Amino acid sequence: MKTLLHSTALTLAAIAFAGAAGAQVNLTAATASPGSTPHLSVTHLATVAGERGIAALQVAEGQTLTNTILDVAQGRTDISAAPMLLPFLLSRGMGPFSAQGEEGAAIAANLRALYPYNAGSFNVLTLETSGIETWEDLRGRTVFNGPPRGAALTNARQAITLATGMQEGTDYTGHQANWGQLASLLVDGSMDAFVIPTTHPSDRVTLMASSGDVVVVSVPQETFESEAFQRVFQMPGNIPIEIEWDTIGYDDNVRLAESDDGILRGLGTAFADVVNVNMDYQLAYDLTTAHIETLDRLIASAPFARTGGYGVVDQRLSGFCGNNQLLYHPGAVAAWEDHGYDIPDCAEGQ
Repeated sequence: MKTLLHSTALTLAAIAFAGAAGAQVNLTAATASPGSTPHLSVTHLATVAGERGIAALQVAEGQTLTNTILDVAQGRTDISAAPMLLPFLLSRGMGPFSAQGEEGAAIAANLRALYPYNAGSFNVLTLETSGIETWEDLRGRTVFNGPPRGAALTNARQAITLATGMQEGTDYTGHQANWGQLASLLVDGSMDAFVIPTTHPSDRVTLMASSGDVVVVSVPQETFESEAFQRVFQMPGNIPIEIEWDTIGYDDNVRLAESDDGILRGLGTAFADVVNVNMDYQLAYDLTTAHIETLDRLIASAPFARTGGYGVVDQRLSGFCGNNQLLYHPGAVAAWEDHGYDIPDCAEGQ
């Protein structure tokens, strides 16, 4: 709670909506920076939950989600956007959760999902002038691959290795910086390429195009369908992304490379908005219902939302089950199934 109250980016507009509708409870929520599917998901929930009189959400934007899922699990925050890799790492006391150690499993067990989506796929984004046409062309280049720590950096490195066998530091130079610096890096010419999670059409690609024609490099179909690449989808947080390029809607100054059939393929990052296991059943049901019943509105609210995986509960495409121990809240399960969706048995929480 203290972290949220001291956030410099606090969204209070939802409270006004909720007050007018006579909201029943006040909730705190945390999400990523604007222009992303996690941000859109949580802020949309704040709006519709307020309009329906379910809850008034106080949303902290631009948060480090590694911290906020701990806050949810330990009861300090009510809702957080969460890359599905993070609950897995927490359960193992690994990576950013090494301080939690063996206690991480019990903490992670306190998390439950309301609904899934994705944060886009990892592809190569580069200017036409770089001469980069394939993943192999990253050899010897400087590549921005995310912030200094977290799921994005891990997955970006993994995507490059899967596509080429290359390792950062040996075969290419990785450059890390906070997301807040990305906008300037996209246009200042200091990077040869970017391998970052991107939903399409992307403001990042559009911004990059202000400096010249842009090439988006797909994972080649043969590589994508290989046994080695498919194995990576067994790891928590990894999902396959396949998008018909012609449906995205970029101008002619953005083109697709490394795809013979017009499909953009890539390693995707699974997300969910999570709550504490002890959230009231009816509250979880009502929040999830508000999400489901306004999916059309959510998807229409931003161009990139069309490819954000909202409303997709398929086990493989949403990232649940297998090695992913994150489960849905029982109230969320009921809401999805009451609206005609089938939640996999292996993802249903008690």
